[in-house]
Amino acid sequence: MTTDASDAVEIRSALLRLRRGTGLPIAFGGLMEAGQRMRISELSGTATHALRSLVVTSGTGLGGKTVALSRPCVVTDYSASRQISHEYDAPVAAEGLRSVLAVPVVVRHRVRGVLYGALRTAQPLGGRMLDGAVEAARDLERALVVRDEARTLAAEAAAGSGDGTGPGWEQVREAHTALRALAPRIADPELRAELLGACALLTAEPAGPPRVRLAPREVDVLAWVAAGATNAVAAERLGVTPETVKGYLRSAMRKLRARTRGEAVVAARRAGWLP
Repeated sequence: MTTDASDAVEIRSALLRLRRGTGLPIAFGGLMEAGQRMRISELSGTATHALRSLVVTSGTGLGGKTVALSRPCVVTDYSASRQISHEYDAPVAAEGLRSVLAVPVVVRHRVRGVLYGALRTAQPLGGRMLDGAVEAARDLERALVVRDEARTLAAEAAAGSGDGTGPGWEQVREAHTALRALAPRIADPELRAELLGACALLTAEPAGPPRVRLAPREVDVLAWVAAGATNAVAAERLGVTPETVKGYLRSAMRKLRARTRGEAVVAARRAGWLP
């Protein structure tokens, strides 16, 4: 597994959150590659490039120990620690690191990467710092889950038929609904816009300007209604209350001049808002 541009953005965001949440001036990390190896791909607050592209094997060094144990590990003085092996002392010393913590990024019970935080002085890293680092890792885990699901759904949609009928088109509709539900959970605005752009490609949008303009949340609600979801289920998936869902649905129905939920879905499809 390699780190693509979108994954790099998520890792950089996680490193910034780690620094803010822990107060540690230095953070770095990366994702797993083939053969139980992790490559450090992103740096934040470092003074050199000594750690960039460093490959860490499971079980070796602090990060490798974190991968092997699937839990956070901390050393107060990296080069003098007897708790880890010392294959990576040279690049760590080149950056001048002493106290270092490492937390695993675990997705579906599998370590997908490691985030590090560090000081250039030898002093204990307290529980608050570790908690902040773990929270940054949890945020990255959630982002990777969203990205994995989006990729899977997009692939399924691409494999489906495009004639508007049959199981292939139903997969496209399911993918559209799920992708729109995932979009609000992506923190990076450019990536969120890119995902919504992919949603638009799945709709049979008519030529010319839309005759009916719907708000993004109105489209989200209609997508779940089209999938057969109740207001309660749609609310749970969208992270809002059932009353909020009802409000968006009423607004969409008024704009589409629909008297029922089913009519609203049909009208939204005719207007190009839904596949």
